[in-house]
Amino acid sequence: MNHLRLLSLASLLSISLLGGCASTPDVITDTAKQQPPTLTVPKLAPLPAGAKRINGVAAIVNDDIITFREVLRESQAVIQDAQKKGLVDDTARHNLRVMVLDRLIEKLLTEQKIKELGIKIGDDEIRQAIDDVKRQNNNMTQSQLEAALKSQGYTFAQYEVQLREQLERLRLVSMEVRSKIYVSEKEAEEYYQSHLSSYAEEETFKASHIFIKVDEKAPADQIQQAMNKALKVLFEARQGKDFAQLAREYSDDAAAKKDGGSLGTFKRGEMLADLEKAILPLKPGEVGELVSTPSGLHIVKLDERSSGKVKPFETVKADISDLLYRQKQDSRFTSWMKELRTKASIEIKDGTGLI
Repeated sequence: MNHLRLLSLASLLSISLLGGCASTPDVITDTAKQQPPTLTVPKLAPLPAGAKRINGVAAIVNDDIITFREVLRESQAVIQDAQKKGLVDDTARHNLRVMVLDRLIEKLLTEQKIKELGIKIGDDEIRQAIDDVKRQNNNMTQSQLEAALKSQGYTFAQYEVQLREQLERLRLVSMEVRSKIYVSEKEAEEYYQSHLSSYAEEETFKASHIFIKVDEKAPADQIQQAMNKALKVLFEARQGKDFAQLAREYSDDAAAKKDGGSLGTFKRGEMLADLEKAILPLKPGEVGELVSTPSGLHIVKLDERSSGKVKPFETVKADISDLLYRQKQDSRFTSWMKELRTKASIEIKDGTGLI
């Protein structure tokens, strides 16, 4: 069964910004590619021979603790993904657990901030969010939702709890980050002017052809007849005779007889390679060299060439504003989280428990 689309893409993006570590259906991150954060993990004396750490405090964040057991549990999926890519040594495993510990610290800081600000998500909002999930998943029924959750190892009650946590974090981000972001039209236009090449349309070509059918395995006399016919038509086309009329009269392509041999408008890479190679060097109105393909002979003409014009600002303004908004959101979130860390009391305990 396919994974559930739990929330909208924008919501999932915001959740990922919060660095939440708790396993959530359909929230997948490629942690193996991320560099572990720099945490000061003290190296204490090794445990006595035969001793094994079962649990302990990995970090104290203000008045709350994160245990080694939590770190190990949340690290399992990350390490399993890394193992599939051959990343299995103790150093890499330790670094991944340090990265997960850092995420748990950020998650705990946001939970503490949620409590401080008194953010609450009502039952009506949870029901509305669940209804949205059902709609996003082809209007699934309650029983279908519960079956899908079960296939991913979740009960509906667990899902409601995690959904509530997600929505609380989204509201926190909205209050502390999004509400403080604004992108002006001037900013968008300045970005547009400095990135004009990014908004240039692809060059397009409009061409026509006349097709003379001949099988490459045909007898030599048939091939010669087809060649003579093609050279005659090519000569007439280059003498200025109406190309569309020549296509209707001589082309062995049924469609060409109706539309005057038009190949329509295309971009680089969209046309048959042999024809494109012959068409691209031409100037508008120019007839190219005879082109031989396995199916026959082609006489090509470039009708129009449209250089890559820059899209008007008004047509891309919304996309640019969205891009700048996301950039500001990332920057603002990083600053906000850094501020939370600075004001918090964070103590990282013995790092040997992360091995």
